[in-house]
Amino acid sequence: MKRLFLAIATTALLNPLQGFGQSSEHPDILFISIDDLNDWVGPLSGHPQAQTPNMDRLADQGIVFTNARSPAVLCNPSRTALMTGIHPSNSGVYMNQPDWRTLEQYRNIQTIPRYFRDAGYQTVGAGKLFHSSTYNTPAYFGFNDTNAWDFYYPSLERQIPDEIRPHDRPANGNPISQNFDWGAVAADDRAMGDGQVTAWSIDKILEPSPNPKFNAVGIYRPHLPWYLPQKYFDMYPLDQIELPPFLESDLDDLSDYAKQLEAQSIISMPPMKMHDWIIEAGLWREGVRAYLASISFADTMLGHILDALEQSGRQNNTIIILWSDHGFHLGEKHRWRKHTLWNESTRVPLIIVAPGITQPGSRSNVTVSLMDIYPTLTELSGLETPNHVEGESLVPILQNPELEWDRSVITTHGYRNHAVTQGNYRYIRYSDGSDEFYDLEIDPNEWFNLTEEPEIKAIKDLLISELPKNDAPDARGGNSPGN
Repeated sequence: MKRLFLAIATTALLNPLQGFGQSSEHPDILFISIDDLNDWVGPLSGHPQAQTPNMDRLADQGIVFTNARSPAVLCNPSRTALMTGIHPSNSGVYMNQPDWRTLEQYRNIQTIPRYFRDAGYQTVGAGKLFHSSTYNTPAYFGFNDTNAWDFYYPSLERQIPDEIRPHDRPANGNPISQNFDWGAVAADDRAMGDGQVTAWSIDKILEPSPNPKFNAVGIYRPHLPWYLPQKYFDMYPLDQIELPPFLESDLDDLSDYAKQLEAQSIISMPPMKMHDWIIEAGLWREGVRAYLASISFADTMLGHILDALEQSGRQNNTIIILWSDHGFHLGEKHRWRKHTLWNESTRVPLIIVAPGITQPGSRSNVTVSLMDIYPTLTELSGLETPNHVEGESLVPILQNPELEWDRSVITTHGYRNHAVTQGNYRYIRYSDGSDEFYDLEIDPNEWFNLTEEPEIKAIKDLLISELPKNDAPDARGGNSPGN
């Protein structure tokens, strides 16, 4: 009988290869997504108490991009952009609707897994990879590319298994939104949705294949609601929880449009209302603890996947890439969740292991985007990059982590709302013309909007010149950032 989870194995050191192993013409790919994961992980040091030993372990095998940015700050536009190679400003997919598969601009576009399947790879996927939801309504089942996979769990139509939830919800007493909830459940890891996805993925990783393999694993936590076995909460004693940096006057130098933008894209409880309720209920530490616990749960799932790859014997011929679709606020700027163009929403983990190419334990501070994943994977696999793909291959940085690259990348949230990031500088321009400028080196929390300061005019003008030259109409019709 196959074991559901593997025993912890000793991490093997990667051999210093000239290229990939000889077991296939093209390398295998292990493609791992972790939903709503901000920089609270060991390799990025976003929170001093985060316990992520398996992300640390993966970082030790390859390269960590310390300034990686998402193309959007919601699941659907970010994942659609990453998977298709087309940025939201060129597609018009700005929110969690519409279904990208129904749009003319994607008619002849190969997504990443479809491209590799057409190139002869066996493509296997599980969990949330494209936009999806746990709601028990067909409209929320998600926008999977059903032509991209040889095998999928739990099904091509539904990417996320049924979840274990507390009997009485909301477990945290939230009077407005059941989804903005957390609490312990009496369940084994294997019964959780991510546990099911991980177990199935392990079996597929261990199965032999005559073709190169594209194994994709979508881990749902730390996406809300934060329901987990009690042991993960126990990892973080409540009375020792450290809150994120907070400034009461943080929003005083921002436009009304900036403060209200993300509130228009929330179905139930706007972000400021969430924070007000958290403070009034005295639950800030509990919320931070639940998010940290969810990260550690996701990290445990990652560990089982890495163990399976080691046991498969194909580790030295496998590219590993780990990414998250966007970040997450936990009280910073009076906000919870994502939906903003600020640093907490846009900075994401990105780790790549390419045996014989990446230097184990290396880091790069170059500004990169999740849009770079598609061309990086095609180049690493010895395949041509499709002409429609935006972003740039990161292979030169994989080969030389010290490479200097003065590059700007764009994050978009709704029609004509953009953030430009270049190194420590961040410029935000909203559709009403209001703007913000931050220097993360002197102001890592983005507390002080410097946009009117004369000394930053030259770099501000440079970043303005990097704004998208095209702003596609909202694919839903109309150009409002609402639902």
